[in-house]
Amino acid sequence: MAAVVGAVVLLGSSCEDSASGRGADKPAATTAGAAAPSPSPSTPAMPSLIGQKFGEAEAAVKPLVSRPVEARSSFGDIPLAADHGQWPVCFQTPAAGSPVAPATAVELSLVPPGRACPDTAGATSAPSRTPEASPTAAPPKPKTSPPTDGGSTGGDGGGSGAGSVYYKNCAQARAAGAAPMRRGQPGYRDALDRDKDGVACDK
Repeated sequence: MAAVVGAVVLLGSSCEDSASGRGADKPAATTAGAAAPSPSPSTPAMPSLIGQKFGEAEAAVKPLVSRPVEARSSFGDIPLAADHGQWPVCFQTPAAGSPVAPATAVELSLVPPGRACPDTAGATSAPSRTPEASPTAAPPKPKTSPPTDGGSTGGDGGGSGAGSVYYKNCAQARAAGAAPMRRGQPGYRDALDRDKDGVACDK
């Protein structure tokens, strides 16, 4: 009878050891299966291309998209040149920092080299800023009344009948665009008519 009881005790002890072993193994299996998945690569962002030449900007965008980069003039009245690789970028779509997918359409608005960007794309071009030659100086205005030392009403022969305009000499009359002057016309006086033929400052 004692032998039977001992066998039962040994059998029960063996079962407890097996269950304890399986319990010890279980947490290890659970820990191994809880590993976090690796993160997916992030979507690329549109680079800032403003100010770059089109050739450089296009090279920066090509690796990001599968569609051709579209170029157009920033001015509505200036056509895009066939060779616009050196034209700077004024506007870009999408904006810098926007996510870019392979199918994204990229559009760049350009200006001719040396020209400033307009305020908005498609605007009319401003007048050329190339410095122009200084305009010809305006001729001096003739005096409105003859001097007291003769003039057209006396002293030197007068005869003009138009004393409201006075030219000191023929050079001043020519600068004002009034020469030659015939007798009776404004500014004519005998002192300027050297050959007395009725036409002053004709030579």
